Amino acid sequence: MDTLLPTTKHRRGRRTARQDRALADPGPALVSLDQLAHEPLITGSQPLILDIGFGSAEAVTALAQAQPGIAILAVDMHTPGIGDLLASIQERSLTGIRIIEADVRHVLTMLPEGRLIGVRTFFPDPWPKKRHHRRRLVTTDFADHLAACVAIGGHWHLATDWEEYADAMLEAIVASPHWTGGKVPRPEWRPVTRYERRGQAAGRTPVDLWFERIAA
Repeated sequence: MDTLLPTTKHRRGRRTARQDRALADPGPALVSLDQLAHEPLITGSQPLILDIGFGSAEAVTALAQAQPGIAILAVDMHTPGIGDLLASIQERSLTGIRIIEADVRHVLTMLPEGRLIGVRTFFPDPWPKKRHHRRRLVTTDFADHLAACVAIGGHWHLATDWEEYADAMLEAIVASPHWTGGKVPRPEWRPVTRYERRGQAAGRTPVDLWFERIAA
């Protein structure tokens, strides 16, 4: 696991004062890999969703408010985005979110088998240049490893505004015997983020994919 290729790009940008305040005093929301095995939200029985790459935190915050009975493990490697989510958690008194700054492939090795009821992967880095495709997160191998953490009947919801990547993700996931599904209309309840709006302004059309975890 130590030699995994990065699947996210290094994003530049200064942190805001709001982000810095939240990062300086994160409270129980921010956990480490070592803490996962003892984190009550992970080891308990409350329904749990894994949110992979939450960006500026708009979607994960909105969905946490809309579904207060579902716990969320939010994973990202972009510190300003983590600051945004921490600030939103503090401002809205959200108690059902835990954040971890790590490569999600390492996180999967720490999760109990079948613990998740669902996974969200909204707008992962598309790595559009062909020579960079090997850095893409969503592969058949990743789909197989993720399946071990998702209960039978659970779901995996993905979205991208790169049509070629949507097709590549579809091909990769259907090649895994653990998932069934495909492209679906955009659910009305999925929040529209700033990233998605920028893509739409540039002429890109979002594509949603939905898969169900099945017994292989």
